[in-house]
Amino acid sequence: MKAFRLDELEAERAANDGAYLQFLRERNMSVGLYALAAGEADPQSPHSQDEVYLVLSGRASITVGAETTQVARGSVVYVPAGVTHRFHHIAEDLRVMVVFSPPES
Repeated sequence: MKAFRLDELEAERAANDGAYLQFLRERNMSVGLYALAAGEADPQSPHSQDEVYLVLSGRASITVGAETTQVARGSVVYVPAGVTHRFHHIAEDLRVMVVFSPPES
């Protein structure tokens, strides 16, 4: 079994001065923690993997392809591989768990 505590993952992510911390990588998926500050720009470009976002905290909008929706704690968003997507209008610091399948390369 592998078990994680979000507070410890957040501390590790912050200590490494990065917006993203991959904390689990297996044959068919990888999981990470992504953080963006209120007002910050999201620099993402399309990925070659399907991905699922679970918003842990914060408020923002996300655009996936031509569709835009608002997200907050508890929101789940699926992004198909190769589709342009971006968080924007980040009103509160955003913390998101990200699942890639297959694992992010």
